[in-house]
Amino acid sequence: MATDTVCDEPAPEQPEMTYMLGFSPLRRLCGRWDRWYADAWCKDAFIRGLPPRARLLDVGCGNNSPRYTKGIRPDLVYTGLDVGDYNQAEPAAAFADRYIVVPPERFVSAIEAERGAMDAVISAHNLEHCLDMAATLAAMAGALAPGGRLFLAFPCEASARFPPRDGCLNFFDDATHRTLPRFDAVLAGLVGAGLEVTVAIPRYRPGVHVLAGLRHEWRSRRERRVLEGTWALWGFESVVWARRVR
Repeated sequence: MATDTVCDEPAPEQPEMTYMLGFSPLRRLCGRWDRWYADAWCKDAFIRGLPPRARLLDVGCGNNSPRYTKGIRPDLVYTGLDVGDYNQAEPAAAFADRYIVVPPERFVSAIEAERGAMDAVISAHNLEHCLDMAATLAAMAGALAPGGRLFLAFPCEASARFPPRDGCLNFFDDATHRTLPRFDAVLAGLVGAGLEVTVAIPRYRPGVHVLAGLRHEWRSRRERRVLEGTWALWGFESVVWARRVR
């Protein structure tokens, strides 16, 4: 059974809501609403919370990730790594400080070449595509310098039983998916590699996006495609944050 949600990391700062409430239980209730509503553990929040000029390795950096990441934090020293120039609207090298494309069989060794050199590693929806998931995970952990931080997002185990929709709601909707990550195995791999897991959410459902998913679910079902908020409504993503402690 997948591990319950763990959040030892302090929540990133979010825009505050003001409540004219003097009654303590109501204040606590509103605080819980804020925590549920906010998208506090997404990749954007992780990136925004990195130290100035942090050295960042983006493992599996397709879908315009170099442009998007540098747009959020232009000060980061950004290295993008992938097995192809996948879905980049503009040349990735124009945004990345380093942009590395290698064949799939050299992917792990390319990550291993960065051993101990990175302040942060992000990998969003990459693990499920890898030839050797365990080796990729170990290499990403090894790339972190002492105190370095890791962000992972990948399809949840339950997604194998979700209904099929264009845009991938069922794990098997994407023919390039190789192996469904096992949540507990991912956590165990990180701990074994000397990392402390600070955020572990088997099915990530930030309220702001769940509400959008509820608005669009009827249309999403009818058209059989993923729309705004569909992933959050179903809890499609597993999200993990970790940091190097040894």
